[in-house]
Amino acid sequence: MIEPTLNYVTCPGAAQQASTGPVRSDHRMAYWEWNATGNPTHPHVVVCVHGLTRQGRDFDVLAQALAPHARVICPDVAGRGQSEWLANPLHYAVPQYALDMLVLLQHLQQQAPISTLDWVGTSMGGLIGMGLAGQPHLPLPAPIRRLVLNDVGPALEWAALQRIAGYVGEPVHFANLEQAAASLRMISAGFGPHTDAEWLALTAPMLKPLPEGGLGLHYDPAIGVALRAMTQQDAAQGEALVWQLYDQITAQTLLLHGAQSDLLTAATAQAMQQRGPRARCITLANVGHAPTLVAADQVQVVRDFLLGSE
Repeated sequence: MIEPTLNYVTCPGAAQQASTGPVRSDHRMAYWEWNATGNPTHPHVVVCVHGLTRQGRDFDVLAQALAPHARVICPDVAGRGQSEWLANPLHYAVPQYALDMLVLLQHLQQQAPISTLDWVGTSMGGLIGMGLAGQPHLPLPAPIRRLVLNDVGPALEWAALQRIAGYVGEPVHFANLEQAAASLRMISAGFGPHTDAEWLALTAPMLKPLPEGGLGLHYDPAIGVALRAMTQQDAAQGEALVWQLYDQITAQTLLLHGAQSDLLTAATAQAMQQRGPRARCITLANVGHAPTLVAADQVQVVRDFLLGSE
């Protein structure tokens, strides 16, 4: 079994400062690279971007399936995982994340020219992907060829956003990995069924040691500030903007829809099949928001879409 390498790229936007040291106007974003092609400069790049409270190791199973065929890049979005936290909590939003991804892609392009660029985005990662794929003037090293939107679309249910806002950033303390896994499993029921081993593997990268002992979550609690500040009117305005972006997407698009999702409705999924890139939609039974892309059938669907010849 291959392992990823951990790398960093410097992005504009101030990081939180330690009590000592120079003031900086940038932050470091971590990314995990999987590559089993035998070619460290392989020209096919697949970027996999996680959801709001998650981190890049969510894609370990999918990345191992794709790594023999492409460089697979799994960032820890700012404020999560191994990335630095931002000074301004209101910068935890899609515009900053999209800018960071542009910097990351330019960094990868400098390492080795990218001829084929694909994107897999779960929830927030899909919103970032739509932002990049829906603006043809952006300085991408190559157009996004194939786009996987994992249980996300331009229209997001307000009740689901409020549900997520209710737990993001709340202080937690776990005695050990097992206790953390049990707790996270309760609030992540929408992820669908997993074996205990699968769930432990998804949980371990979500944790960090606390100074007082025990374990806490990996992310900056402030990632929820912008979400909690958003009004229903703000959400409606954002929806209109994302539909405009979606309608400009030319990438072949695959929409994965959790049959029990409270964030992405069947009506939105249907609309996404009828406008813009006319996404191909696959509805996954016994899953809500959001599929983890760990189950073999989910991995196979994404692998076939990205590596197929259609």
